[in-house]
Amino acid sequence: MQLSARNMLAGKVKSITYGAVNNEIVIELEGGQEVVSIITKSSTERLGLAEGKSVYAVVKASSVMVAVDD
Repeated sequence: MQLSARNMLAGKVKSITYGAVNNEIVIELEGGQEVVSIITKSSTERLGLAEGKSVYAVVKASSVMVAVDD
């Protein structure tokens, strides 16, 4: 697999919340942090996603904002 996105985070599917059109996929990373993604039901099925499956969270963004507390 090769992608143009530079941010690929390895993890495992922690949970899937099924919706009418989209599903919420919670991915647990190696350090225990979680990444949540909303994808279509058809993508969930096509990828064969299930709890415990090894996956990558791929992040592609054109900008990253930085904030601080006052």
